Amino acid sequence: MLSKRTAFFWALILVIVTAFGTFTAANTIAISLGSKVVISKSDFETVKSMDKLLSLKEYIKGNYVEEADDNKLIEGAIKGMFESLGDPYSTYMTKEEFKNFNESTKGSYGGIGVIVSKSEDGYVTVVAPIEDTPGEKAGLKTNDKIIKVDDKDIIGIDLEAAVSLMKGKKGTQVTLTVMRDGAKEPQMFKIIREEIILKTVKSDMMEDNIGYIRISMFDEDTGSEFKKALGSLRAKGMKGLIVDLRQNPGGFINQCVEVADELLDEGLIVYTEDKAKKREDYKSGKGKVDVPFVVLIDGGSASASEIVSGAVKDRKGGLLIGEKTFGKGLVQSVEQLKDGSGIKLTTQKYYTPNGISINKVGIRPDIEVKALETRGEQKDENEVDVQLDRALAELNKQIR
Repeated sequence: MLSKRTAFFWALILVIVTAFGTFTAANTIAISLGSKVVISKSDFETVKSMDKLLSLKEYIKGNYVEEADDNKLIEGAIKGMFESLGDPYSTYMTKEEFKNFNESTKGSYGGIGVIVSKSEDGYVTVVAPIEDTPGEKAGLKTNDKIIKVDDKDIIGIDLEAAVSLMKGKKGTQVTLTVMRDGAKEPQMFKIIREEIILKTVKSDMMEDNIGYIRISMFDEDTGSEFKKALGSLRAKGMKGLIVDLRQNPGGFINQCVEVADELLDEGLIVYTEDKAKKREDYKSGKGKVDVPFVVLIDGGSASASEIVSGAVKDRKGGLLIGEKTFGKGLVQSVEQLKDGSGIKLTTQKYYTPNGISINKVGIRPDIEVKALETRGEQKDENEVDVQLDRALAELNKQIR
């Protein structure tokens, strides 16, 4: 007997096929001629592809050397449909994968604290390790390509499946095999999982009354936490501000807009366009931070971080210091399906106030300062932060 999910899937196929006997969205007409139906050539090609899918499914069920599970065949077909887009940010997630995905944007979870993406060549690639997590402490870096998790080869594997392998109970060990640009041989990182608690905003008052706010990613509370930090620094007599977006892989667009709204006066922050060129503007209101500021960026600054950086650069609100950003100018919609599974689909492109798409291009800083290479894989607490030092120097010039 078919499960409800399987029955629904094949019923949906049947509905799609029989729907060609009515008006379609494009106003094509199916004409009945006795026991036959005449449809357009394009609709016929779609019907043929469905027939191919059904035929192959039956062939697998009848000839595969072991028993083939209907649900797994369906899941595989749906995953393949998303993978065929060639977009590393669009994916279908099973119920368990969708649960893990949601955990990574709120609350806490057991893992290593690394944001990853799927590169065009099929590698699971580090966008940025989250600050103060096992992944960062172990020495993982932006653009590291993960080829194995423990003994499992993950080249070409679905992104959310790879993420699930890296997660696990606090205190357990996971071994990542990584290919790094410039390294002759793959490197192995043995990492003990910890509970990853997402606290995305940290602040401090530095010398000469220069405020410092570090944003590690944009989760659902980042905007309000940034406002609190800004208010606290103002109360202490802040004369200049550094907003550190280095190694910030992005997050929610509404949260980065809240941050940009605090930094910039009334005007456009970013706009998005969908397939139909429908445009949506995100704007800042009147009022802005009343001291000079610098935004620190690097190759791990992606997505929502680039929205803030792009608005600051185009509107000349402050200085960008550091290195070219990652280059992710796409917006995804996330939807949960009735059975608990979910989809993430790229539905929009975003543009800076000057109409620039930074996807696969990134944003160049106003002042380029390359970071010093770390000595060894373990982060050195005493290492000089040349980008931060340059930001302090530039702000002191403006204050004087």
